[in-house]
Amino acid sequence: MNYGHPLKFGVFLTPRNAVPEKVVALARRSEALGYDLVTFQDHPYQPAFFDTWTLLTWVAAQTERIQVAPNVLNLPLRQPAVLARSAASLDLLSNGRLNLALGSGAFWDGIEAMGGRKLTPGQAVEALDEAIDIIRGMLDAGAESPLRYAGQYYPINGAERGPLPAHDIPIWLGAYKPRMLRLTGRKADGWLPSMAYLKDGDLQRGNQIIDAAAQEAGRDPREIRRLLNIGGQFSATRRGFLQGTSEQWVDDLLPLVVEEGIGTFILGSDHEGTLAQFAQEVIPALRDAVERALPQVLTETIVRPAAVLAKRHAGIDYDSVPESLADAVIEPGDSGYARVKSTYMRGGAPGIVFQVKDTDQIVEALAFARAHPDLPLGIRSGGHGISGRSTNQGGIIIDLSRLNKIEILDQAARRIRVEPGARWMDVAAALAPYGWALSSGDYGGVGVGGLATAGGIGWLAREHGLTIDHLRAVDMILADGARVHASDNENADLFWAVRGAGANYGIVTSFEFEVDEIGEVGWGQFVLDASDTADFLEKWGAIVENAPRDLTSFLIMGPPRRGQPMIAQVLSVVDSDQPEVIIDRLQPIAEISPLYDQQVVITPYAGIMANAQGGYHDGQGDPVGRSGLVNHITPELAAAAERLLRSGAVYFFQIRSVGGAVADVPADETAYGYRSANFSVAAFGANRERMNLAWDELAEHFDGLYINFETDLRPERLNDAFPPATLERLRALKQRYDPDNIFRDNFNVARETVASP
Repeated sequence: MNYGHPLKFGVFLTPRNAVPEKVVALARRSEALGYDLVTFQDHPYQPAFFDTWTLLTWVAAQTERIQVAPNVLNLPLRQPAVLARSAASLDLLSNGRLNLALGSGAFWDGIEAMGGRKLTPGQAVEALDEAIDIIRGMLDAGAESPLRYAGQYYPINGAERGPLPAHDIPIWLGAYKPRMLRLTGRKADGWLPSMAYLKDGDLQRGNQIIDAAAQEAGRDPREIRRLLNIGGQFSATRRGFLQGTSEQWVDDLLPLVVEEGIGTFILGSDHEGTLAQFAQEVIPALRDAVERALPQVLTETIVRPAAVLAKRHAGIDYDSVPESLADAVIEPGDSGYARVKSTYMRGGAPGIVFQVKDTDQIVEALAFARAHPDLPLGIRSGGHGISGRSTNQGGIIIDLSRLNKIEILDQAARRIRVEPGARWMDVAAALAPYGWALSSGDYGGVGVGGLATAGGIGWLAREHGLTIDHLRAVDMILADGARVHASDNENADLFWAVRGAGANYGIVTSFEFEVDEIGEVGWGQFVLDASDTADFLEKWGAIVENAPRDLTSFLIMGPPRRGQPMIAQVLSVVDSDQPEVIIDRLQPIAEISPLYDQQVVITPYAGIMANAQGGYHDGQGDPVGRSGLVNHITPELAAAAERLLRSGAVYFFQIRSVGGAVADVPADETAYGYRSANFSVAAFGANRERMNLAWDELAEHFDGLYINFETDLRPERLNDAFPPATLERLRALKQRYDPDNIFRDNFNVARETVASP
């Protein structure tokens, strides 16, 4: 029978160390010839051979595309927890090109001579069984607890997991005897025997044992790829199996695919001519023959492993995901799930994530969401997600991070187009060569989509306004899947709503901005004594509010620490490259109170925004964020803020200066509310009830709030976020563009709003 695996081909090279460059050159030649895989045997006690793991690493570094694997790894001399870390590291460094083939052990005298434990055949299988569990456990870097495993051969007592590999590293087993074959069926991703060690009927018998064991374990036998090491010689006359012409090789190999289900052939040869002839004459002809013999059988359809199926969430029709989304879907059991389940600040556990690559996939993913109206739906761009709306528990996420293109549309008009998954540090870097900048937030890792549909309070706000003030048009997908363009001249009402409440109406797939000419700027960082917190806040607020617009300043504080004075970190940008102007603007801030530390530099704006961490987001918990907009830092507000900081309810407190150019835009020109405010106040706490009680005491001082910093879903927050006329208009547009309230898991403006838990 055949298992539907698309054909792949590899090489099995001898890792001789006599001529070090030869084996690496053969690996690179194999890649050039189009092979999918290069493998090496592992005999650590053989002095004529390279250490296989070192060789795999070096070959991966010297190649770009070809996958690498041991063939097979000598497990008794490879501690499984350490091996898992090595495998994950190599997989990351090679961009997901490692396959892990294991053997239970052979040549026991050599193993014992190297310090390994000599095992009986039965013990060796038991040890391999344990090792597979440990390797998989260590590779599950998304698990929150250390790995503990009460193994007889490999006890593990609290090993830290990770790193997370770049892809699901398959585990193949070199197996011949029934017990090993049953282990393959129960736990492995592939069976890798060598033709030279097989007798007539062994492939069929092996498949039967593997399939039965797989089914008994609740697995689909198609999960297990069938690989085969082969060898032979090309010759003008036929002398036996794989001893003849290329055409005869094809005739010999075809039944192994059609009748025995082999999906990967690995050719053992160190002869470049043999490798070339096989690649150029056998592989294409064999592919053609297989396609003729098995029409519509060999597909790229993904067979989800039983372990993945077991982690599916109830209430989600995973089987209805269209084939067009096969390369976008990530389920809770997939290894890549740990990279997409959480955001920068909070942990999540969505039931399914669609990491889409284009607008067609967005439309398909949105249709899937419409078919699941009872599930939460989160739209994610960069994954910063302070408000908590770009992840969820058990729901659907449409992840736009792969849509991250940045392009110049019109250099003379300073017009650019940016996709929602781009990060602001990348936007700043792309604009820097032109002497341009676009004010965004304060952190370069924030995605464009979430910020550019809400406001954008950034380092240049007082001089150049909000990010949305530079928005000139959007392309978006509405709740019903329709694709529309919106600007002042086309779908103008929708364009109005997008600038301040856009997440309610659709998914923006591209933004067109008109950016500013901005050269180098002054960047000041100060750490100041804030023991008299209220007095400090009041003085800082007055300085900033009365300063020229070229100064934008942010203030950050935390609760008092035992035995230490309260401190304030003040970060300020001066939109000038003139030292005397920069000093004039920053000196009053530096003189508010005793100064503990300072740094003032002249730098490109892109240098300020290049402050994001690399890697994926793995936030934990559910932090509570609250927001308020105020016109002035009055003595009463400053005193209330000091009480808040000393209450212990918050661990982070920030004030951003706004005003200036933000207030120049008429209040009704966009859906962003309360442009008259000079300051945006935000704080974070760990306990929702305690945080809300403390924050509500400040409510009398606020004139609105900024939705991207707000996690409170009580309905009255809508009245804080939007003036009455604005909210009424937003609700009317919501009924027109999203009558079924598909985009409800955000700052929902629908009339019948029910707060999420």
